[in-house]
Amino acid sequence: MGSLGATLWLTGLPGAGKSTIAQAVAEYLRRRGGRVQVLDGDQLRTNLSADLGFTQADRNTHVRRTGFVAQLLATHGVTVLVPVIAPYSTARDDVRAQHDSLGCPYFEVHVATPVTECMRRDPKGLYGRAAAGELSGLTGYDATYQDPVEPDLWLDTSTTDITAARDAVLGMLSRRVGLPLPGLETVGEY
Repeated sequence: MGSLGATLWLTGLPGAGKSTIAQAVAEYLRRRGGRVQVLDGDQLRTNLSADLGFTQADRNTHVRRTGFVAQLLATHGVTVLVPVIAPYSTARDDVRAQHDSLGCPYFEVHVATPVTECMRRDPKGLYGRAAAGELSGLTGYDATYQDPVEPDLWLDTSTTDITAARDAVLGMLSRRVGLPLPGLETVGEY
């Protein structure tokens, strides 16, 4: 796999499939000897940003902190998968600019699963709690989510299964950074 590192930021609503895709990509790369790290949003909130709430400023600070850790790992040859909502485009743009300034590959993957499907899945029970009035400020429900304007890859997991989504991400990596993944160079983008 060489010493090439990159950051893949998977943004989208809660329940869209960001973490599932990230874990599938990471497992594939690890089985082939890749240096991979998944920066899980829930773990980061607990360990890196426990001092932050969910205001726009705090969310942006959390995204920038996460982006710094991702960039640090990527510049040391790690493929970093970041399944973090990152609801505001300005914070996502700041993370991209930070990577670009260091010549570090950065890709934004919009997991654009419709909110109705995310609500149906509701893996953490967040939408149910929000509907019951037990939770407020849920991204995409009663808090803002700004869709990426020009993501590097767009996926809708309500119409794409996990294997196809994984292969689309891997195919993009193979084409854009020369990651040697035989058979995935021709996988179409979704």
